[in-house]
Amino acid sequence: MKQTYGLPALLSIFFPGLGQLVKGQFIKAFFIWAVGGVLSFLLIWTVVVPFVIWAWNVYDAYNSPA
Repeated sequence: MKQTYGLPALLSIFFPGLGQLVKGQFIKAFFIWAVGGVLSFLLIWTVVVPFVIWAWNVYDAYNSPA
């Protein structure tokens, strides 16, 4: 059975990367903050790219193993 993580996903909804940080995935959290932040800032006018980055972040926090 695949384990899921509700609390990290909930934290990632409000602060992207925090769910990964709580699970001990420091490199992934930094990647989300650095690359996701820069791409979201540069492509904010598209609305789609920041939303996709945010949605992937929540999905990953919920489904990836610790």
